[in-house]
Amino acid sequence: MDKNTLYANIIIDISHEKLDRTFQYRIPEELKGEIHPGIPVEIPFGRGNRSVNGYVVEVTDRAELEPSRLKPIRRVLRDGISIEGQLITLAAWIRENFGGTMNQALKTVIPVKQKTADKEKRLIWLKPDAATAKALLGELQRKHQTARARLMEALLKQSPLPYETVTQKLNITASVIRAMQERELIRVETVRNWRNPLDRMKKQGSVVALNPTQQRIVDEILTGWQQGDLRPCLIHGVTGSGKTEVYMEIIESVVKSGRQAIVLIPEIALTFQTVLRFYNHFGDRVSILNSRMSAGERSDQFERAKNGLLDVVIGPRSALFTPFPNLGVIIMDEEHEAAYKSESVPRYHARETAIARAKMCGAGVVLGSATPSVESYDRAKQGIYRLLVMKERVSARPLPTVYTVDLREELRNGNRSIFSDKLRELINDRLEKKEQIMLFLNRRGVAGFVSCRSCGEVIKCPHCDVSLNLHNNGKLVCHYCGYEQPMVKNCPSCGSPYIGGFKAGTQKIEQSVNQQFPGARVLRMDLDTTRKKDGYEQILSAFANHEADILIGTQMIVKGHDFPNVTLVGILAADLSLHISDYRAPERTFQLLTQAAGRAGRGCRQGEVVIQTYQPEHYSVVTAAAQDYEAFFEQEIFLREMLHYPPKWHMLVIHAAASQEMLVKQAQDMLKCKILTKTEEDAAEVQVIGPADAVVSKVNDIFRKVLYIKAADYRRLVSIKNMLETYISEEPAFRTVTIQFDFDPMNGF
Repeated sequence: MDKNTLYANIIIDISHEKLDRTFQYRIPEELKGEIHPGIPVEIPFGRGNRSVNGYVVEVTDRAELEPSRLKPIRRVLRDGISIEGQLITLAAWIRENFGGTMNQALKTVIPVKQKTADKEKRLIWLKPDAATAKALLGELQRKHQTARARLMEALLKQSPLPYETVTQKLNITASVIRAMQERELIRVETVRNWRNPLDRMKKQGSVVALNPTQQRIVDEILTGWQQGDLRPCLIHGVTGSGKTEVYMEIIESVVKSGRQAIVLIPEIALTFQTVLRFYNHFGDRVSILNSRMSAGERSDQFERAKNGLLDVVIGPRSALFTPFPNLGVIIMDEEHEAAYKSESVPRYHARETAIARAKMCGAGVVLGSATPSVESYDRAKQGIYRLLVMKERVSARPLPTVYTVDLREELRNGNRSIFSDKLRELINDRLEKKEQIMLFLNRRGVAGFVSCRSCGEVIKCPHCDVSLNLHNNGKLVCHYCGYEQPMVKNCPSCGSPYIGGFKAGTQKIEQSVNQQFPGARVLRMDLDTTRKKDGYEQILSAFANHEADILIGTQMIVKGHDFPNVTLVGILAADLSLHISDYRAPERTFQLLTQAAGRAGRGCRQGEVVIQTYQPEHYSVVTAAAQDYEAFFEQEIFLREMLHYPPKWHMLVIHAAASQEMLVKQAQDMLKCKILTKTEEDAAEVQVIGPADAVVSKVNDIFRKVLYIKAADYRRLVSIKNMLETYISEEPAFRTVTIQFDFDPMNGF
């Protein structure tokens, strides 16, 4: 194989079924510097070597056929890269930075063209001008051609008319329509009838004027862009500070300049309430994408965007690939959410991918959150992002008063109830005042951590500073390094026998509420009650209409909802999420507590929040109660740097899975050996940990193990991934083992 000869894999038909059908061509010497993924080229195709256009999806030094049989690329097409070319370039970037195959990346990025029938509608137009038509109408009436006269009269009032209106309401037959067409009195046109998920939505209320802080943020962002500063902008705005209005004003400016906008929000926050605010502002030029839409609806939204019929698309991370021809801004609300990281290959992060896409088309990026991710805030502190701060709520509404209750004290005082004395007292007060209450159970990742009910001590790994997980075999296991020890009977800190895992669910909370507050009307919101298509919406609407006094739920109730009558939020087990086997646990806890607290007092009445915890002294709980993000960040970034965690170092997790445990272990040992050989000269800059069992080490008789690699330089990890991909493709031992890569994972291991 001649390593100096390069080949291009080229895609000719960009339709979903044929994404993996590429054709290989030789890259001529004179074009070598110009060929890269996404570039449109002209190639000789088929037996007759007819000229066709295609897109390069990959450049390689491996020939798939005998090199002499491969035809050369004719030329690079220079009339500007189309949206398809841009998306292929983005797919190549995702493949390089997050792993997986080019085909997997293409299927993620290129809008899916499902085999769904296009919907069409027919319109009838009046052909002659008004004066001629009036004269013809008189002639039809004199000849008593009443059906033709009726149609002519209707078209003089309104042209065009839908075909169905003419045939059904005006009672005109198809033969009359044909006869008038032949006389050139009318024209029948068939147009595409787009499926529109918002077609029944009506505008409600007026568009809100910005306050001085909101206007300042908008002006700063737009002025920076005009001056050529396209660094991503991070808006750190407290809950209720009015970030959505800022987004809409920025979009308004972008749309006026003839460009389009993508608004990313976590799927769970894509509610009627959110969409209506954008619809009020942008009307029919806005659409949504989400997982509950039919294939035809999704496909139509992509086509509408490509054909210039939309200005704004709102949706979760997949909306990032909307094929707008002239994208001007990508807005990412609640940018800290783990849902922005894909859990299937390629495991891309929407934030990094949005920034990459924006760079490719000269667009701006705006990130927003009341609790920014540590990664984003660290970049803002370094000046890589622009930081804009909104410290006050809209209309200067005060932030809620927060009480932290120590559950160890409650236990010592004989209170074994789910509710502390303080929370019970405040719930009774709100029920009397006919105000509403939200009870949030921080259930995230409850599986298996073990703690002492007397002193709050959590059993942790001595090597990794994460909690040990209780497995069914009675052993406590660390999911980072594989350390294990037997389950303890007494607390190693205070000797108490009150030690064990935490088991409580929303149903148990609902039963307790009904027992202790028998007159209260209660709604529960969890996976069970929201299984139906509109279950989520129905519960939120019922609560907004004050059909219930108390809403109980997990994290899905704390995401961006605005209920002005909620004046009390109870957080029942604040520190549950502190002890999952994940270095991000303190950050997740801080975010959830801050977001939950932010649901209180969004109307004109002051809100109160009760945080119930076994660890009131933990910095996540203390800083969340004070709504002090800066203090949390300083403590957290110090620990991340000390322990070599993102964002100060980066992490690559290699997942291996096979039907035999021995094969998985052998594969991971081979990979570890390869990495250590590759990095022995600078071993201090690269750490290799494991292999260890995955969090769930066996699923459906498939064994799973993980290997962790840490390095300060992300590019270093990418080069290790590239080296391993080549090694895996050439080594027969990996044929029965599935290997996947995950950079800076978001959801434990």
